[in-house]
Amino acid sequence: MEVKNPDSDLGDSCNFNGNCSPPAKNHTINLNNAKNIDDISTPSELKFDEDFEFEDPDVTIKRKQMEKCLENPDLVNIDEWEKFAKSKGGLISDHYRRRIWPLLVGVTRDEMTDPPSLHELSTHVEYNQVVLDVNRSLKRFPPGIPYEQRVALQDQLTVLILRVIIKYPHLKYYQGYHDVAITLLLVCGDRASFPLLCRLSYGPKAPLAPFMQTTMQPTQHLLNYMLPVIRRADDKLADCLDKAGVGTMFALPWYLTWFGHSLNRYSDVVRLYDYFLCAPPLFPVYVTAALVLHRAPEVFNCEVDMAMMHCLLSRLPDDLPFEEILVTAKRLYEENDPTDLEGEVAALERREEEQRRLDEERMRQRRVERAGRNRAATGALARFRRLLPRSPFARGAALAAAAALLAVYAYYRPDLFSRKHADGSDFEGF
Repeated sequence: MEVKNPDSDLGDSCNFNGNCSPPAKNHTINLNNAKNIDDISTPSELKFDEDFEFEDPDVTIKRKQMEKCLENPDLVNIDEWEKFAKSKGGLISDHYRRRIWPLLVGVTRDEMTDPPSLHELSTHVEYNQVVLDVNRSLKRFPPGIPYEQRVALQDQLTVLILRVIIKYPHLKYYQGYHDVAITLLLVCGDRASFPLLCRLSYGPKAPLAPFMQTTMQPTQHLLNYMLPVIRRADDKLADCLDKAGVGTMFALPWYLTWFGHSLNRYSDVVRLYDYFLCAPPLFPVYVTAALVLHRAPEVFNCEVDMAMMHCLLSRLPDDLPFEEILVTAKRLYEENDPTDLEGEVAALERREEEQRRLDEERMRQRRVERAGRNRAATGALARFRRLLPRSPFARGAALAAAAALLAVYAYYRPDLFSRKHADGSDFEGF
């Protein structure tokens, strides 16, 4: 079993560089159930494309350059690996990704240790939840693999996730973490994917660290950077999103899983991972902004309704031009440094908090009014009962007559039974 790191506590305050402040001492280990959202519990089926028969000439040149660099990788500067990962076509194939992904985050050969058995980890408090999520992720596995290989891959995925959260017990497993883990496992194997996932989950610039806090607040805060970026690029589009009240929740699965959960083509997922592994921690948020900007015509044609808009945006088409979207995201990041957006994000969150407060006050007032109506109805019924005859037969006849009269009255005067609030919404009965 992995050794726990007692000095690796994180809290619920994370900035856009992935830095998280230490939590209070004696923090208990528990599952972050708030992150078990419906959009992440039902993954789409992943399509594993075959290699294209014809290759872009620029990509062919880069392939030869990468092969030459991989002959002696210790002599290659990290900037060169990042250049390969970010440029057109990314790292081209998993043959190259298997060796270059660990290099992009500084993983050494000494860290690539053999994993423990699944049995050794089966007593962990989050074991059952991890197994449940892994079983749900079968559509993210390569199709057609033999049953024995699929079971082995499921066990490897479970072990990989548990190793990380055992090593860093302050990190809270979230539903969607397995989508990131399976992508690393499919590309790099079980030995290299563990230190790679550790790098992404813990450290000064760990991009997944904000997602692994006790609450959703750090994640939601960082995702809020998307809206100011969109507004600076297209004010009309931002107004449309704001009018619909769609917010940012449609992009939450994208951000939590680096699109690993939401895209249908494996080639698109690993292409994005090529870039994200060597980009600033907040860069995936800029990709979400670029993606929404790319789909602006669809947004404008959609009914200005929160449910309709959320449904449109949350379902990603298969033909997205991610090379163009990455170029746009890079430009957006260069033009809108996160530090320059902090004031706009703070203002946005103040408005959201004020709206939440108003909604809560409106609901409280409705509950008070409903309780008052219930008390009035109860008092009227009690007074009516005191007027009823004492004979059971006479009392039953009187109640039946009263019910009939009430039904006739309600038929001709329905307005008295459906009073309106000042804002136009109905009271919900007595």
